[in-house]
Formats: sequence, C-alpha cells, structure tokens
Amino acid sequence: MIKPDQVEAMIKSELPDAQIQVQDLTGGGDHYQVTVVSSLFEGKGRVQQHQMVYKAVQQAMSTEAIHALALKTYTPTTWATATSQ
Repeated sequence: MIKPDQVEAMIKSELPDAQIQVQDLTGGGDHYQVTVVSSLFEGKGRVQQHQMVYKAVQQAMSTEAIHALALKTYTPTTWATATSQ
C-alpha cells in the first residue's frame, strides 16, 4: 500500500515544480486519481504529459503497489482556464 503523500513525492521527483492533488479512490492505497499541474508539460500533448507522470511512478506500478492511476494533467495556463469555468 502506498500513501497519497508518497505518490506526490514520486511525481515531484520527476516534476519538481508540479502542483499535485492525490485522491485515494477506494481507500485501499492502490487506486488513485491524480491531478498534476506543471510548466514542464508546456508544448507537450496529453499522452506525453501522462508518460512523464507514469515515469515517476513506474516502480510502484511495476510492483502493483499502485494498481490503477487515473490522471488529469494541465499546464499552468490550461489549469487556470479549467478552474475559472
């Protein structure tokens, strides 16, 4: 079982400027929804953004400590637009 703050730390190791929200979807510590906002996503498509996050949590996913990960990724600009609506 991995705690939300551990998921956040893994992502921060790859995306140090990221603002991260981690939600445990089942309470079991292995199904998460994660929202990541990072300027490092600028100029990258959604798939590339998700690949960057998956790289950060690859070890936990390969051992199935994280079984499922739902991602929402944003640049600071797209985040500002999404949250102003």
